[in-house]
Amino acid sequence: MTDISALAARLRFVLVRTSQPGNIGAAARAIRTMGFGRLVLVAPQRYPDPEATAFAAGADAVLDAAVIVPDLQTAVADCEAVYGATARQRAVALTEYTPREMVAPVRAAAAAGGEVALVFGNERTGLENDELALCHGAVHIPAAPDYSSLNLAQAVQVLAYELRVGFLDNPSAPPPRQADPPASAGLMEGFFEHLATALDDIDFHKGRSPTTIMLRLRKLFLRAQPDERELRVLRGILADAQRMARLAGSPGRTAAEPGDTPDGGL
Repeated sequence: MTDISALAARLRFVLVRTSQPGNIGAAARAIRTMGFGRLVLVAPQRYPDPEATAFAAGADAVLDAAVIVPDLQTAVADCEAVYGATARQRAVALTEYTPREMVAPVRAAAAAGGEVALVFGNERTGLENDELALCHGAVHIPAAPDYSSLNLAQAVQVLAYELRVGFLDNPSAPPPRQADPPASAGLMEGFFEHLATALDDIDFHKGRSPTTIMLRLRKLFLRAQPDERELRVLRGILADAQRMARLAGSPGRTAAEPGDTPDGGL
C-alpha cells in the first residue's frame, strides 16, 4: 500500500503573486486540514504578515516552512508535473482537467517519485499566460456559471480535498521508477529556449511571429513528457541543425554539401 504521507511529501502548493496575506494563511489552513504541508510563495506582495498567521488558524508549521521565491520558473524547476488552476480559457492551450480528473496523473507522478506542483495565480488576475506556459495541464473547478467566484483559499481547499480523497481511495502500489526519469520543468524550459533559438537560426519562421508555433510546440512536448535521455537526443538534433545552418551561411557555401551529416551519422 502506498503511504499517503509519502505522496503528500512530493506535492507542493504554489501561490503566485498573492496580494492578501490573509489568503496565504487561509490556504495554509486548507492544505493542512487535508494532510499536506508544502507551500511555496512566488513574489507575495505582503509576507510575512500577522494577518497570514491569524487566518492560518493554527497551521503555523505550514507557514514556518513556506518557501519564498522570485518567480514561478524557480518554484517549479525541479518538478516533473505542474498543474495550474485557472478559471477560464487562456491563449495557452493546455490539457484540461477537473479537480477529480487531476488526481490520477498527480498521484501517478508522486507515486513514481516525482515532484508535483499545483499552481494558483493572483486573486484578481489569476495566472498570466507566461505562467500557464510553464504548466503541463490546467485545472478548472466546475463552479456555477452564473456565480463562479471562488476565493483563493477556497480553490486550494477544493483541489486539496480531491487529492486526499483520491489518495485514500487508491491504495495501489506505486509504479516502478523509470531508469531515466521524466525531464523536470527546469530541463524542459532549457529545451524550449534552445528550440526557439534553433528555429530562429534556421529561419524557420520566415519573418512570421514565432508565438503561435512555439505555443503549439510547447503543448506537444509537454504532452509527450520526454525523459532526460530523450531530451538530450532532441537537444543534440537542435545543436546539429544550428551547426548546419552556420555552415550554410559561411562564405562560399549556400547550402549543405555532400558529407555535411551530423557527427556520428544515424
